[in-house]
Amino acid sequence: MTSSPPPPLTALSDLDAQLASAGFAVLDAGSLAVLTHTATAALQRWPSLWNDLPPDTHLRDGGRYRRRRHGCFVVDGAQMLAAPHRAHWQPVAYNALHGGIERWFEPLPAALAADPAWHSLIVGLAATASRLGGARPWYVEAHTFRIDCTDGIGRPTPEGAHRDGVDLVAVVLVARHNVKGGETRVFDARGPQGVRFTLSEPWSVLLLDDACVVHESTPIQPVDPAQPAYRDTLVLTFRRAGFQGPAE
Repeated sequence: MTSSPPPPLTALSDLDAQLASAGFAVLDAGSLAVLTHTATAALQRWPSLWNDLPPDTHLRDGGRYRRRRHGCFVVDGAQMLAAPHRAHWQPVAYNALHGGIERWFEPLPAALAADPAWHSLIVGLAATASRLGGARPWYVEAHTFRIDCTDGIGRPTPEGAHRDGVDLVAVVLVARHNVKGGETRVFDARGPQGVRFTLSEPWSVLLLDDACVVHESTPIQPVDPAQPAYRDTLVLTFRRAGFQGPAE
């Protein structure tokens, strides 16, 4: 149940031009499957893994609404290697709420990281990053998120409108269950121009040129307060200059 506009979908043939000109693009599930040579049916093996996400213990607003896991990979062309497990770190300049601290999260499930469809998805999106920013190795951080309504409201982006300090961001919607809200907002980093819409189709994806836009998602609330209510996403970030860390 949403009242915001539907996503402004991009034809796959226009993806590179749309990213280069507007700094963002939205693909439906079928286009994501074609782009990454991944069968949508293969992705449907994954949603149950979101039922086993540990609580995010680093929320500085005192909330209990976010669960997540985290993993790191390096992609070079068609090759992808898992990187040693590491803390997620962002500078305060990009995340005023949670920046400047090492945040350790439980690793991704082995069943996910070993799935051939996982390899295809990340390598395919890395190829998009290469077309946008030039071919090179990409340092990829993967976050599986569940935002729920344990406290009556859940905040997908408690830090507000932000950039991530990377080159390309992919926000994949996995599921919406019994929620209203969760509107995506994307703004030109150089001015007030922006768009708003709500991702509702599982395995649709928002792609962001992180240098050009800032983004946020509005809070969610339950439609039926007596029932579980949550929004599941997979967020992948692609960075050219290594993983972010406090030594930078």
